[in-house]
Amino acid sequence: MEKFSFNQLSPDSEIPYHLLLLADETKEAIDQYIFKSDLYLLHNGTENMAVMALCKISDTELEIKNIAVTENYRSKGIGSILINKAKEIARKNHYKTLAVGTSDTGFQQIRFYEKNGFIKSGILKDFFIKNYPFPIYENGLQMRDMVLLTHYLSE
Repeated sequence: MEKFSFNQLSPDSEIPYHLLLLADETKEAIDQYIFKSDLYLLHNGTENMAVMALCKISDTELEIKNIAVTENYRSKGIGSILINKAKEIARKNHYKTLAVGTSDTGFQQIRFYEKNGFIKSGILKDFFIKNYPFPIYENGLQMRDMVLLTHYLSE
C-alpha cells in the first residue's frame, strides 16, 4: 500500500465539499453537521484519498457523520483504515460508543460497517423523506429510513 498521511483539518480550513458530497447528497445536508464536526483527511502526498467527519453527540458517544473515499481508492481497505482511525480517536477521548447512520437501501455500506464491528442499533423512520427536498434513489430503491449502527468501544 502507498504511503499516506492522516490529519485533522483546522477549523479555518476550507471545507472539502467535493469529497463530502461523495457520501452525502447535498451541500445543505452537509451544512447541518459540518460546522460542529471535526474533519479528517487521508491523503497520499498532495492527492486527497478520503475524508471523514466526526461529531460529538454526548460525553459518551461520537458519531461518524460522513466518510467518503475517492473513486481511485475504493475497494482497497481505505474505508476500514478510516473506521480504525475513528475508533482510535473515540477511545483516546474516552467515548463509549461510535455511531453511524446510513440509508436502508445502502446494503453495501451496512455490510461494510458490520464487517468493521458495528451492530444495528435502531432505525430513524422516513429520515430521507423528511430531510431531503427530493427523492433519493440507491440500488434502484428510494431511500426512506436511516439505519443506525453502533460500535461499542472497549478501554
